[in-house]
Amino acid sequence: MKISDEVKSFLKEQNSCITHLTDKENQIEEIIQILIKARDSNKKIFTMGNGGSGSTASHFVADLLKTALVKTKKRFKAISLVDNVPVILAWSNDKNYESIFEEQLKNFLSKGDIIIAFSGSGNSKNILNALKFAKNNNTICIGFTGKTGGKMEKNCDICLKVPSNDMLTIESQHVMICHCIIKTIRNLGTPIFKYE
Repeated sequence: MKISDEVKSFLKEQNSCITHLTDKENQIEEIIQILIKARDSNKKIFTMGNGGSGSTASHFVADLLKTALVKTKKRFKAISLVDNVPVILAWSNDKNYESIFEEQLKNFLSKGDIIIAFSGSGNSKNILNALKFAKNNNTICIGFTGKTGGKMEKNCDICLKVPSNDMLTIESQHVMICHCIIKTIRNLGTPIFKYE
């Protein structure tokens, strides 16, 4: 296959996903409302993911802490559970990799906080363990996944599934949805800063 054919195929897949995601506008709106309520009531938002999904978890927190700031509103209290490498390595080494997110939540989690999990398959054990712990502690769990949703779906209050089986497409769409959420929150108020 030619390079140009690969590029066209990838872009076609993205376009198809975006078209199908319009059927999930209500889910995206519900997630935005939950995040705004968390901001206004001083609840914490935690994100997590592995690999590329971990990168999205970190990116989303960066946008919540800066890009989504608007005048006359409180600031988001968001924490990425993927960014403290020494803590992740310590739990992974001393206990197991499946506990790296759950153990961090045990330090911080309070009733009514928000957990946002990114997992292309929806079956990552460390994600599932953290979601189960969070659900047992009266939090709201939001999942971003793809394919069939995997096991993650049953542990989430909202599970937004990208209609694709391709991991790169799923991860690309997760970033796009996060940007949609951030831009919407930003446009609902007067942004503290403008992009130059």
